[in-house]
Amino acid sequence: MAFKTKTLYFYLQNLQTTCKSHINPNFSHQIKHISNLKVVWRKDQKLDQAIENDKPYKLCARVVKEVLNEPGQVIPLRYLEKRRERLRLNIKITTFLNRYPGLLEKYYDRIKPKTNPVLFLRPTDGLRDFLEEENNIYAYNEELIVAKLCKLLMMSKDKVLSVDKLAHVKREFGFPNNFLVDLVPKYSNYFKIVGYPGEGKSFLELNSWNPEFAKSVIQLRAEEEAKLTGISVRPNFDVKLPSGFFLRKEMREWVRDWLELDYISPYEDVSSLDQSSPEMEKRTTGVFHELLSLSINKRVAVPILGKFSDEYRFSNAFSTVFTRHSGIFYLSLKGGIKTAMLREAYKDSELIDRDPLLEIKDRFVELLDKGKSERVEQLRVQKEEVKKDIEMMALRSEEEEDEFDTLGCDEQM
Repeated sequence: MAFKTKTLYFYLQNLQTTCKSHINPNFSHQIKHISNLKVVWRKDQKLDQAIENDKPYKLCARVVKEVLNEPGQVIPLRYLEKRRERLRLNIKITTFLNRYPGLLEKYYDRIKPKTNPVLFLRPTDGLRDFLEEENNIYAYNEELIVAKLCKLLMMSKDKVLSVDKLAHVKREFGFPNNFLVDLVPKYSNYFKIVGYPGEGKSFLELNSWNPEFAKSVIQLRAEEEAKLTGISVRPNFDVKLPSGFFLRKEMREWVRDWLELDYISPYEDVSSLDQSSPEMEKRTTGVFHELLSLSINKRVAVPILGKFSDEYRFSNAFSTVFTRHSGIFYLSLKGGIKTAMLREAYKDSELIDRDPLLEIKDRFVELLDKGKSERVEQLRVQKEEVKKDIEMMALRSEEEEDEFDTLGCDEQM
């Protein structure tokens, strides 16, 4: 049964709102303490399927990256075979090549002079064409990439992030491999690297604040809605729960009151807020919402988010936000890894809030599909050739039998 979503307000519409933040200045103190409230985690098969659907793509990307990182972008097949465990590849390399043709091609070469030739792997012409397309897509979306990088810095406590940490999350946010080498110097008005590059102690620092970048997805959505309707819209979260998901009364009341708090932009200075206050909870939720919105797939593994706990003022138990606000996020346990997902970005298992940089993934998937189609056609042709060979052999056998019978009759005469 498909998950039909209902807004959280459907569950709250019959509840009387007894306090408003703009009327009662002590409103936040009337909200029950967060730690006393529990929400039972519930599996969402459709959102889990979205992660499952990406497994072949991610597997192929890992193997291709391994080859491209080699000198000359070539590698002996047997060397790659030894790295299967690290690549989380549970099939032999030859099986992988047959299953995903069009990525790598085999050829013979010598590892060392005067040694016997062995099988090597190198990118196919189709993969090289894709890599060129990838660079073009990055170039076309350069302003978007710069804006994302600025936003990540602007949300941080000191407007500084570790270079190593940024390099680690480049795929999640769609940054090219060389973004620190090419983009940072090119946009020196926004960025500068401080510390000791190459020693794990370098940091990317924000040089200037762009007010246009200091608007969250939620704020921009409220502005757009206000333009369309001509009515001022209060920024807030789009809260939706899957069909059949219910909250206990005390949790419904807490969420109702919490939603009445003013939205706090993830780009605001919150150094004066109490870490355990409802306002800080709203701000932290806003930061997670913005981080997931900036990500390519509108989802990020929780351990990756945890690497930025200090920079974004996350508490030690920050992952409970994703279950406590089940109408905003979904915490997937697929593959034994906790992954935070943004509910509003998905319809069932399909990502509907698509980042422009997803075009790279689309092109890669097209390459995979083309390789599979060519492989199917190749097998069809081979099957036809085998069938023809069998028919020719049968025909020759019949002709030989007829010739033998004819010779037998002649001898008898």
